[in-house]
Order: sequence, then C-alpha cells, then structure tokens
Amino acid sequence: MTPELLSKFLNANGASLISVSQSLGVVAKIQKSRIVRGVDAPGSCVAALVGVVGGGMHGTSCIMADKEAFAAYVGAMGGGMIAPNLDDSVALSVVGELANMVNGQTLIKMNVDGVDLTPPQLITGENIRAVPMERKNTKNMTIPFSLEGGGVVYLVISAEV
Repeated sequence: MTPELLSKFLNANGASLISVSQSLGVVAKIQKSRIVRGVDAPGSCVAALVGVVGGGMHGTSCIMADKEAFAAYVGAMGGGMIAPNLDDSVALSVVGELANMVNGQTLIKMNVDGVDLTPPQLITGENIRAVPMERKNTKNMTIPFSLEGGGVVYLVISAEV
C-alpha cells in the first residue's frame, strides 16, 4: 500500500467509524492527542479484525472496545433487547457487524477497485492486546475515539507500505 493510499484509508476508516456510530445513535469523537504509531488500546475486552486485500492494499483494520463501548454498541444495535455479555455470541456479533459496516463504508468512500474484506475475526478477553507485526515495511497505528456517555473504541490499523 502506498503512503498516499494508507493515508486515504486511515482518514476514510476514522470518518466511517464516526458516521456509522452516529447512524446508530452513538456519538464517537476522535481523540487526536492520543493517536499513536504502534498499538495502544488499553482496557479493550473485545475486538473485531478485518483483513483488507487487493487494489494495492494489504493490511488489517481492527475495532477494539472497552466494556463501556461494547455495551453502548450492543445497546444501540440490539435495540435494548441484547445484554452486553462477552460470553454471548449474539452480543459479540454486534462488534463483527460494526467492523463490517465501518470497513464497507470505508471502501465506498475510497472508491478503489478490486479490494476485498475478509470476514471479521472476533476476539474477547480481559485487557486484550493486538501484537503488531514486526516487519520493516509494516506500519501500525491506533486511533482512539471516546464515546459520549463513556467508553473508548479504538481503530487499530496495520498495513504493508
């Protein structure tokens, strides 16, 4: 992925997270001062990892959330009918669907031909961490978003450049 394409992907992915969240009634605000190179998503208890391949792109987009953010999205997408239980596959599927919605909208915004998304991989646990690939040509970035009412959701992007 060229640096220009990576920049376009980062911007579109962040804007898509905000837009999709807003459409669900969840207000997500980027925490610009906490954007870091590398991986830093403290307190995360759930993650959905999506592969992005083709069209000159090769990388992953991972949405990681703490318990409050998980509860906010489960409540919004489940209409209050699903409890935010990390042991419930239906509740966990909310994070996978959020990843699909965000990354689908990202690709629409980017308008790049030949790009495919892999199905999301769901990961749960206490204080989970993403372990970045250790390659010279791989760039990793964490973009945190605070949710109105509490909670933090992170976009963790890894791409070969």
